[in-house]
Amino acid sequence: MCFLCEGKHAAWSGRRAFLLAAGGAAAAAVAMPLRAQVDVGGSSGLRNLVPAEEVEGAATQEYSKLLAQARAKGALAPQSNSQLQRLRRIATRLIPQTAQWNDRARQWHWEVNLIGSKQINAFCMPGGKIAFYTGILEQLKLTDDEAAMIMGHEMAHALREHARARIAKSQGTGTLLSLGAQLLGLGQLGDMAASIGTQLLTLRFSREDETDADLVGLELAARGGYNPQASVSLWQKMEQAGAGANGPSFLSTHPSGPDRIQQLQANVPKVQGLYQRARS
Repeated sequence: MCFLCEGKHAAWSGRRAFLLAAGGAAAAAVAMPLRAQVDVGGSSGLRNLVPAEEVEGAATQEYSKLLAQARAKGALAPQSNSQLQRLRRIATRLIPQTAQWNDRARQWHWEVNLIGSKQINAFCMPGGKIAFYTGILEQLKLTDDEAAMIMGHEMAHALREHARARIAKSQGTGTLLSLGAQLLGLGQLGDMAASIGTQLLTLRFSREDETDADLVGLELAARGGYNPQASVSLWQKMEQAGAGANGPSFLSTHPSGPDRIQQLQANVPKVQGLYQRARS
C-alpha cells in the first residue's frame, strides 16, 4: 500500500470531516434563533396570581369597545388607509420575533388598528391588541424605524405581562390572591380582572417595567430589521414634544428623559448584529 496516498487520504478525510462539521454548525447557527441580547431578567412572578386568559379576555373586550366607539365617530381607519397598512407591515415583521419572550404569544390573535386623533399615543393590550393614534405618526413625523420602536415597546409590555402583574398588585397581597383563587375559583378572579378592564389603557407602569419594555422592544425591532439607532431619535423627539405646556398623553405613562435615552444608547450595540443579520 502506498503510505503517501494513505496519508493524503487520511488528511483529506480529516479535512472533509472538519469542513462538514463546520458547515453543519454554520447551518445550525443560521437555522437557530440567537438568544436574547439584552438583559432584562425574568418576568414578575406576581403575574401568576391572576389568570392570563382572564386578563387577555378583558383586554379583548375593552379593545372591541374602543374600536366600536372610534367606528361610530368615523375615526377608525379603513383597511385601505395607507398609514394603517404601513403599521401592519411593521407588525408582520415584529410578531414572528415575539414567541421567545412569551410562548403564549403564539396563540394570540394579533390585531393592529389606527384611530384618528390628535393624541400622541399608542398601546398594545394583553393578548396582542395594538392601536396607534394618528397624532403620534403625524406630529412626531415617525419614520418606519421609529414607529417600529414604539410598536416593539408596546408589544413588550404585553409580552412581559406588565399589566397582569399590575393587576395582581392592585388587588391585594399575593397571599390573598392565592387564597381567593382556591376559595372562589379562577372564574371569579377573572371577573376581578375584567372589572378593571378600562384601566388597561391608562396603567402607569413602574420605571423597571418601562426599562424592560424599552430593551425588549429594541430587540424585537432589531430582529425585525429595523435600525436600533431609531430608538434614540424616537425618544429625542418625545422629549422635544414634551417640552411644551401640554405634553403628549403618551408621556404621562411613558416619561422620557436623558437616563432613558442613555440606557437605549448603551444597548444599541448589543442588538446591532441582530439588525444586520435581519437586513442581510
